[in-house]
Amino acid sequence: MSEPSPKQPAPAEDAESEPRPGRIRKPIGWSTIFIAVLVAVSAALVWRRDGTDGVLDILTHDLALFGGIIPRVLAGCLLGAFISEILPHEKVSRSLGPKSGLKGLLIGTAFGAILPGGPFTVYPVGSALLTVGADFGAVIAMVVSWTLIGYGRAVAWEIPIMGTDFTLWRIIISLPLPVLAGALGRFVYVRLYPKRVTEEAET
Repeated sequence: MSEPSPKQPAPAEDAESEPRPGRIRKPIGWSTIFIAVLVAVSAALVWRRDGTDGVLDILTHDLALFGGIIPRVLAGCLLGAFISEILPHEKVSRSLGPKSGLKGLLIGTAFGAILPGGPFTVYPVGSALLTVGADFGAVIAMVVSWTLIGYGRAVAWEIPIMGTDFTLWRIIISLPLPVLAGALGRFVYVRLYPKRVTEEAET
């Protein structure tokens, strides 16, 4: 009667109790609630100033904008889902995982620099990489590289407006930043989630 039941494993040792970041997402979080409060306050201010017609005009315009964005959001989410199924976990973990060292940060930086598309493409791809074995550092390097170095914006916007010399020097100066950001992200992750790092190293 006093023996513990074998069907009750210790929750602290359960690997599923601490899933990899990005694997489980809550449909409603603090950021969603905060934005919803801001929307409600803004709508009340517009209604007070312009009445119901002003609020309806904004809603109509935003619904049209939302309809145009939905296909890109769906495409980006599907892309991330397919990538997480296609990419082999072992190769991704070896190239971009916690033990990839400087090589993983450089690969993430190079991938982010050449990755086309906007946030609807980049963030689902980053989430998929986290799911299949990439670590925080490599994905941070990828996102920062896409933000600072991304060739698509440089060719389409920066070179025509700012000129070739400015763009080249800006890219050269920005090159170390994704690697440094990825290294810092890896450093912080190891200290904030030591148990997760140990579990990932054992798998």
